[in-house]
Amino acid sequence: MTVLKRYVLRLFISLKYITANVVDRNNGRIVATASTVEHSLKNTLECGRSCNAKAAAVVGEVLAMRLKVEGLEWGQERGIHVNINKEIEKKGFKNRTKVWAIVNALKNNGVKLSLDDDDHNGTSPPCY
Repeated sequence: MTVLKRYVLRLFISLKYITANVVDRNNGRIVATASTVEHSLKNTLECGRSCNAKAAAVVGEVLAMRLKVEGLEWGQERGIHVNINKEIEKKGFKNRTKVWAIVNALKNNGVKLSLDDDDHNGTSPPCY
């Protein structure tokens, strides 16, 4: 039985910026986004030449608030899907703490996450 992954977390991490999107895969629409390039976040963070895990956690918190406004903090019944290993591979090992900071901030702010099965290889504790 295939699990339908309607809402998926997508991360974009560079040296200067962090952006997190939740995408509705049924229609390809971004339903909520948060980024350090936003004027309101940029002024409160001290990213300077690079953004750190603290900035990533703030992005996760803002995304969680926006998901609640949209009524999607529960991602319908199945949660918002995240493939931690895929995101770390895409972003590089140095960004692992930033990826986990975003995921943990979402979880701590009441967003239901559904981690893909291959995420439980012992690199970090699963967070639901």
